[in-house]
Amino acid sequence: MFMRDDVQPIPHIPQLSVVVALCNEAGNVQPLCEQLNSALQNIQHEIILVDDGSSDATVEQLSACANAKTTVILFRRNHGQSSALQAGIDLAKGKYIVTMDGDLQNDASDIPQMLALAVTGDWDVVAGRRVNRQDKIVSRKIPSKLANWLIRNLTGVRLSDYGCSLRIYKANIAKDLDLYGELHRFIPVLASMEGARMTEMDVKHHARVNGKSKYGIFRTFRVVTDLILMLFFQNYLQRPMHFFGIIGLGSFTLGVLVNAYLLVEKLIGNDIGHRPLLLLGVLLLFLGIQFITIGILMDLGMRTYYESQGKKPYRIKEIYTGADE
Repeated sequence: MFMRDDVQPIPHIPQLSVVVALCNEAGNVQPLCEQLNSALQNIQHEIILVDDGSSDATVEQLSACANAKTTVILFRRNHGQSSALQAGIDLAKGKYIVTMDGDLQNDASDIPQMLALAVTGDWDVVAGRRVNRQDKIVSRKIPSKLANWLIRNLTGVRLSDYGCSLRIYKANIAKDLDLYGELHRFIPVLASMEGARMTEMDVKHHARVNGKSKYGIFRTFRVVTDLILMLFFQNYLQRPMHFFGIIGLGSFTLGVLVNAYLLVEKLIGNDIGHRPLLLLGVLLLFLGIQFITIGILMDLGMRTYYESQGKKPYRIKEIYTGADE
């Protein structure tokens, strides 16, 4: 068991929780469970397998393979990978939480080394970095490289491989992520917003043998749209008025200038009734008012989000009292 000298094991609470999201992975369930049980036999752990509304025999295979250390969560319908991971994280009891795919492309044998790195280095997140990736070049590797480049450069979170689901987190970080939609690919960015210390480790990667991949080149477009949302979260979540207000004031100011120019033109006797510039000026004024209004409403919504649920717009890492001299 990987344990720092100053950390004592807590009875009946696993040190490590492994969360795996599965959807139509019937052929992979049994070998996945065997790999996990073998890789984690010397580590106090629990395994949480989340079925995301499978339509094949995945549920039956999960029932057959589950043991005393395995918890199975069944969704009524497909909710997506982010929701499946969130459900597993919510249920996890371990001090550290591992997430991984259920398609056998991640290798469970990498988990002990990642856990050792997390504990000895006191890292909040250890992210897997796939070496010798066994995927198709056009449909998987090229879109992945493009997405990684965009996310790294636009968010400033400098990880090499955002597409690798094999990661280990301290539980207090994982449980504050609040995953929904398809934000699972942006987990490192969300963790960074929580103040997490992150590092990377090379991990093995295997070609898919059973089942069908849920990823493809068209998911790159989803990444771009989610990235826009992530950039807003990263920079303006607690101050939306700064984003919408600046745009609104800019648009409103341009509208005032355009219409002031047209007013001068009208006063000196020129016809402005049929000029496209008049429509542009009016449009800019209305857009400015709308953006400012949206900013005010979102700011009120943000305050309601925090205050109605007792949430705090900050995260405390530690509180302590200094020793008496």
